[in-house]
Amino acid sequence: MERWKGRVALVTGASAGIGYAIADALARNGMKVIGCARNTEKILELGKMHKSGPGSVEAVVCDVSQPEQITAMFEHIEKRYKYIDVLVNNAGIASFASLLSGKTEQWRKLFEVNVLGLCICAREALNLIQKNGVTDGNIINIGSTAGHSHLNFPDGHFYSGTKHMVTSLTESLHREVRAMEPKNNIRITDISPGVVKTEIVQRSLAEIGESQEQLDFLHDYQTLSSEEIADSVLYVLSAPQHVNVKTLIIAPTQQPEM
Repeated sequence: MERWKGRVALVTGASAGIGYAIADALARNGMKVIGCARNTEKILELGKMHKSGPGSVEAVVCDVSQPEQITAMFEHIEKRYKYIDVLVNNAGIASFASLLSGKTEQWRKLFEVNVLGLCICAREALNLIQKNGVTDGNIINIGSTAGHSHLNFPDGHFYSGTKHMVTSLTESLHREVRAMEPKNNIRITDISPGVVKTEIVQRSLAEIGESQEQLDFLHDYQTLSSEEIADSVLYVLSAPQHVNVKTLIIAPTQQPEM
C-alpha cells in the first residue's frame, strides 16, 4: 500500500458496516479518504480518530439515489482534491420481497442505489481521472455472491437482480476503460462478498418478518466481517499496477448454496 499514501479515495456508504471498515483501513494506510453517506455522524467521528494520521477521513453528505447530490459531491472533490485515485462503490441497500409481491417503489429504490448510483459515481470518477491525466487508479465495485448465482430465496430475487447488473456492468466498464486512448493502467474490480454480518442484513430480514430462530443464524453461522472485506480491498490495491484483480469472490468457508 506504500504507493497509495497521500492519494485520494472516495468510499460511498461509509457510515456503517463494510463502507466504514474500508474507509478506516484506507486511512490507516495513509490515504486521504472521502466518506459519503446520507448520515455522516459516524464518518465525522472516524475523521477525528484519524486526526493525527497517517491518513485522513473527510465526511460528505450524499444520497447516491439522488444524481444531483452525486454531481455536487464530485464538484466539491474537484475543487478540493482535483481528482480521486480510488473509488470504492460500496453504497447499497437490501430490501426483500418476491417478484410477485414486491412494491414498485421498493424496487425503484433498490435500482437507484445499487445500480444507477454506482454507475454515476464510476462515470464521474473516470471523468475526473481523464480530465487530470491520471494514468493509474482503481475503481472497486462492491457486489455480492448473489450477483453470481441464482438465489434459492424468492424474497431476494430483485435484490439479486441488481447485483447481477453490478457484475455485468463492472465487466463492461473494464472493457470500456481498456479501449480508452491514451492507454492507461486504471483497474476495474468487482469484489463480491458472501454473507457479511452487518446491520443492513439483520434489519432487512426483520422487515420481512423472519422468525427469531431464522435471525439467530447470523450469530451462529460462519459469516464474514466488514473488516475482512476491507482487507480484500487492501489486497486488490496492493497488487502491482500491471495486475488487475478483476473479480474477487469472498464467501465463508461453510457457506452453502444460497
